[in-house]
Amino acid sequence: MGLPEPAGAWERIVEFKDGETGRRVVVNPPRSGHPYQVRFDGHGAPLAGGLTGDVAEVVGATAAWMGGAGLEATAAAAPFVRFREWALAQERAPLDPVELMWMIKLDRVHLPPYDRHPRPHALLAAAYAQPVLRRLMPVNSHFNLWFSTTVETPWRAKVGGTVDPNHEGRYAVWNDGGPVACFDTAEEAVALVVARLPEGAGPAR
Repeated sequence: MGLPEPAGAWERIVEFKDGETGRRVVVNPPRSGHPYQVRFDGHGAPLAGGLTGDVAEVVGATAAWMGGAGLEATAAAAPFVRFREWALAQERAPLDPVELMWMIKLDRVHLPPYDRHPRPHALLAAAYAQPVLRRLMPVNSHFNLWFSTTVETPWRAKVGGTVDPNHEGRYAVWNDGGPVACFDTAEEAVALVVARLPEGAGPAR
């Protein structure tokens, strides 16, 4: 198949990486009845992924991607591979870094283990629906979500507060000193974050 040697391998993950092109395939082996979980990285982003119980499909898809095939050709070789339109756009020409980060985060919640957490997904979707927040860099930590006006070092330019989607079953908006308010819906929490933004915040640079 012409596969490179795994860049890393331990109990949970096998990784193939091409240092010249930046392409990478990360494979989570099956366990507890779950299939193989495979992710395909390239052009500075996780572009595709999928689940399959067939190791031959894993090998074929890995060989195609690491051999230089595009997203559509890789999916043709292994139908379990899935990707969205933004990934094709990123393959053709790099997206704006802020837009790319939003796409990655919104997509990630559809894959295990993130698909077991609907509240963080609802929070991301509500935030993305706000044009002013789409201009800012979204940052996650333990499912908490906050926003930054910088791309390279987002932790240094946090604005609007942090939203915890799992605070006693509610959405809590925090500042550095503690919780400011709690809400039943993600939309209400996001509205408070927007109201707390400094005038003229964004776009993130």
